[in-house]
Amino acid sequence: MKESQLRNYLEAKPGAYVDYPFDEHTRVYKLGGKKGKMFALISENEDPLRINLKCDPADALALRAEHTAIIPGYHMNKKLWNTVILDGSLPDSLVAEMIDQSYALIVSSLPLKLREKYRSESQ
Repeated sequence: MKESQLRNYLEAKPGAYVDYPFDEHTRVYKLGGKKGKMFALISENEDPLRINLKCDPADALALRAEHTAIIPGYHMNKKLWNTVILDGSLPDSLVAEMIDQSYALIVSSLPLKLREKYRSESQ
């Protein structure tokens, strides 16, 4: 997935917004208001591009075992986050599926009112 496609896909998620809380090279996608929760982080100064995504722990291990471009989340909880290296070896559909899962995991952790709002907007 190209960087422009990746950004468009992430920014199209209902309620998603961009922040740079760590440094000027780590683009963080959040959800849930001003003190939102992260669902994706992009290391903009990496070549190839890398994105960290939240993942179900069992799925995280299975994805890492199946794809060399998916590794434990860099600087993240390794049980819950994967780093996805966008080197062209992964189908765009898989990257999109992992983004969708990360987003859904964060939506499910939000207060009920926000959960309902984002779920209805994403359908």
